[in-house]
Amino acid sequence: MGTEGTTGPVRILLVMGVSGSGKSTLGKALAGQLGADFMEGDAWHPAGNVAKMSRGEPLTDADRWPWLRALREALAEGVDRGRSQVLACSALKEAYREVLREGLPDWQVVLLHGDRETLSRRMTSRRDHFMPVALLDSQLADLEEPEGAIRVDMALPLDTAVKAVIRKLGEAPPRC
Repeated sequence: MGTEGTTGPVRILLVMGVSGSGKSTLGKALAGQLGADFMEGDAWHPAGNVAKMSRGEPLTDADRWPWLRALREALAEGVDRGRSQVLACSALKEAYREVLREGLPDWQVVLLHGDRETLSRRMTSRRDHFMPVALLDSQLADLEEPEGAIRVDMALPLDTAVKAVIRKLGEAPPRC
């Protein structure tokens, strides 16, 4: 079990999925409901990664490792302060999730899923985001669904999705 924070056990909640699935929206809402800190994984990308994706070039694992390690360190700092963390991050491969969760207590994954057409439409309608729809297929190909994740249909209304995750959190033991 994790360390005790002011509102109960310190927990790490990873809200993952491909671009356009609603990770940030759900993550922020969950953090608010759980009294946790919210981290937007995209905000931690170095400028070179953002430029590469903006050009429609998929990141390599070598591009991702420093970014993932920086996110993991930020999560660990939050845990050290006794704060639960909600991270919105694609974390498409198990190897990426292993880097993020290394040594962290009470880890749980929420996987947002949906159909390609809806994802494409959402990505096309976003403004001021570096991820082009041209990279959607590479993200879908890279997605390794985590075992034991709380699966959430991205088409659900936000309040319904939040309630479903919170209910499942109460039922599921954390994965470490």
